[in-house]
Amino acid sequence: MAADQPYSQTAPTRAEVDAFAGVVVLDFGTDWCGYCQGARPLIEEGLARHPAARHLKIEDGPGRPLGRSFKVKLWPTLIFLHDGREVARVVRPTDSTSIEDAFAALE
Repeated sequence: MAADQPYSQTAPTRAEVDAFAGVVVLDFGTDWCGYCQGARPLIEEGLARHPAARHLKIEDGPGRPLGRSFKVKLWPTLIFLHDGREVARVVRPTDSTSIEDAFAALE
């Protein structure tokens, strides 16, 4: 996914997410969030090393049911799923190690 790709205002339902096959990274945040903008290069770098992972950038905020179902409180929050099940989570990454550790947990 391109670095300039905005967070999507539409999100899959929790039932759809739970049915995803393979590795999926849910990236919750907003385009105006300074933490999200600061973490973007780290996230893009980490995802580039795992091209088979599906990456969904999802706009989060009050009244957004998918983020609430994962109890997202800070942005960006990355949820690493394998076959619809959460395996790892990274909140406000500050280095690439945390993202690599999350991908390693999927193996």
